[in-house]
Formats: sequence, structure tokens, C-alpha cells
Amino acid sequence: MTGATMREATGRQTPMQTIFVEANGQRFEVVEAGEGDRLALCLHGFPEHAVSWRHQMPVLAGLGYRVWAVNQRGYGRSSRPRGVPAYALAELVADIAALIDASGATSVTLIGHDWGAMVAWCFAAARVRPLERLVIMNVPHPLCFRDALRHWRQKRRSWYVAFFQIPMLPDRLLAAKRGASVRRMFAGLSLPPEILAVYADQIAQPGAATAMLNWYRAMRLPGQKTPGLSRIIEVPTLVIWGEQDVALDLICLRGTERYVRHLAVERLPGVSHWVQQDAPDRVNALLRRFLSGMP
Repeated sequence: MTGATMREATGRQTPMQTIFVEANGQRFEVVEAGEGDRLALCLHGFPEHAVSWRHQMPVLAGLGYRVWAVNQRGYGRSSRPRGVPAYALAELVADIAALIDASGATSVTLIGHDWGAMVAWCFAAARVRPLERLVIMNVPHPLCFRDALRHWRQKRRSWYVAFFQIPMLPDRLLAAKRGASVRRMFAGLSLPPEILAVYADQIAQPGAATAMLNWYRAMRLPGQKTPGLSRIIEVPTLVIWGEQDVALDLICLRGTERYVRHLAVERLPGVSHWVQQDAPDRVNALLRRFLSGMP
């Protein structure tokens, strides 16, 4: 999806362009808006795309950020390395560090949803690069998620992670009929047809479903530990959580304050896991307040 198509989807005229950035030995497709040396780096989740940030990019650019919504490895027209180890968390975190370095930004606000939020949590905890602010959407701190998995309430919602470990079968199901299963994932949202087509079409591309699922499969690799996860995150952090998340129970939020010094949690009743697309006005209002330094 081009920057022009994203403008059409949002109905806003914020200038956007698609660029390609070489980082960590990979080539990343990035949708860029705004300018300056303050970077807002937006990380999407599964099975999404940079377009998932279409409602937030104009707001962030209006706040004075240069916004990069990146298609992470395996997604869009970014590199799609082969093999499960290529999607280990250490590689995903290293991608973010290399993208920040490539941007030349003097300050960085990291914003993540779903898997993008998991990478953001790990990046912030490991203090790989300095951050100005951290925004997390609908993914718990990794150690809070570990604790939540001790409860049946969360175990039953995480059934799909085990299913994704099966070789080939989930890959074929996700890619079948030009991504029909992905269209069903978003059935509860009123997505424009062109946005839904982006999600469905990309997973139907050769090797794409396997690359996306390898993010989950890499969780089972030996030695998958991110350094510093128990370290207190000193960066001011906003957690936005749609309460109608079918994959993650509210129990996942328990204990977040143990790992974040300056924490704000905003729960949105009636909003799904796809929070920034499901309730863009509410999410954008929270972003404006948090990133403007308002109480």
C-alpha cells in the first residue's frame, strides 16, 4: 500500500510516502509522514501491516514527529528471511535498533500493537537505545503474560499459539482462498475494503504466511530469553487496552506496575484487540494527551 492509498483510507491529507530502509541486513518497507529529528516508530502486529497505523500517523505528524510505520520482517514488501531462527526476538529487537540508527533521529517514541508491542516491551526493558516515550497497545509485559498463562482464563485464549506450531497446516489455511481466514479475523471491524484487501493479499503471497507464523514458532527456540526483562522501565509508558480482546484476558495487565516506573493504563470498554483501528478517535485523544505531556 502506498502513502497515497493510506491518505485515501484515512480521508486526511497528511503527506505520506513509502520509503525503503536498509537495517540489520534486511530491507524494510516504511510509510513515512511528517519531518524532523523526533521519530515516532510504529510497530504493527499479526497479521497486520503498516496500514494499521493509518489513523494515528496524521496525529503523530501533527504533534511534530517524523512518523515511520514499518512493515516488520516477513510483512508487506519488507525482507522475508527463511527459517524460524530469523524471527527470534533478538533479531526483531535488533531490527528496531538498526531502524532507529538509520533514521538519524535524536529522540524516539516507540509505539507498538500486538507483536509490535511485544518487541517494544523487550526493546525498552533491554534499554537497547534511549527512548523518549513508550506506547503499548493490547499486549502485556512479557513477564505479566508469563504469569497470566498460569491461569486457565488466559490459557484457553492462547490455544492458537499451539496450533501455529504445527508445520505447514496453519500456513496453508491462512493463505488459502487469498487470505479468506484473515478476512474473517477482522470480521467484527468496519474496515474499508481496500484495507482488508491489504491484510488478506499480503498473507497470500508466497512464503508470507510462513514468515508471519515463524514469529510464533521462534518462541519455542532454545535460549529465547530477552535480557533485562525484570529491569524497571524508566521511560514514561502508556498502555492502551481494548477490553473486548478475544486473545488476551484482562488478567494480563496484573503486575505491570512492577516493571514500569511511570505508568499510565487506559482501558477502553467495548473495544476489541484491534484497538487503534477499532477506536481511532479515543486512541488518538490518548496519544495527544500523553505525548503532549498533559496530565
